Amino acid sequence: MKVTLNAVSLLAALAGVVSFSFLLVAISTDFWYLIDASKLQKLLNRTDSLSSHSGLWRTCQVNRTCFHLVNPFNPDISNITTSHKQLLNMHGAVVILLPLSLILLIFGAMTGFISILAQAYFLLMFTGLLFLLGALITLAGLSIYITYFAAGFREAILLLGKKNLLDIINIRFGWSLAFAWLSLATEVLTGLAFLLMARMVDMKQRQDCTI
Repeated sequence: MKVTLNAVSLLAALAGVVSFSFLLVAISTDFWYLIDASKLQKLLNRTDSLSSHSGLWRTCQVNRTCFHLVNPFNPDISNITTSHKQLLNMHGAVVILLPLSLILLIFGAMTGFISILAQAYFLLMFTGLLFLLGALITLAGLSIYITYFAAGFREAILLLGKKNLLDIINIRFGWSLAFAWLSLATEVLTGLAFLLMARMVDMKQRQDCTI
C-alpha cells in the first residue's frame, strides 16, 4: 500500500494534538504518584485518611484539602539541608522542562500547520526537528522526576528511620506520569512524521525537476 503525503499529514496532525493534550493533562493534574497509607491508618487507629496523591505543583490528601509544594525558586529557603536543596533543584528542573516542552509543542503546531499548507521542505524539516527536541526535553524532565521521586523516598526513610516503610505504605506512580510518557511517544511519532513528509516533498520536487 502506497503511503500518501495527505495520510502522513493527517497522522502528524493527530499525533501532535494527542501529544499536546496528554502533556497538558499530565502537567495540570495531581496524580504523578500515589501514597496508600491505609495499613498505617489501621495501625495508628486513625479515622481520617492518611493516603494522598501528588502532582508537580501540590499534594492532596484523599477526600481532604490540597497543599502547594515548596517553591523551588524561593530565595528564603537557604536554611535547609544539602539533600533537601538537591530535591528542590530537581523539582525546579522538572517544572521548567515540562512546561518548556509544552511551549515547543505549541510553536511546532504553528510551524507545522504552515509547512503542511505550503509543503515547504525546510519548514517541514524544521518542524520535525522541533518536535524531536521537545521529546528530548520531555524525556529529560521525566528522567529527572523519577530520580527526584527515588531521592525523596530515600530521604523519607532516613527521616522516619523505618527501613520497612514499604510494608505499611504503598507508594506507586500515578496516571499523570503515564500520560506524560504517552505524550513523549506521540511527540517522537509527530517529529518522525514531519521528517517523512519533508523527505516525500523533497522527492516529489526532484521528480518534477527531472520531467
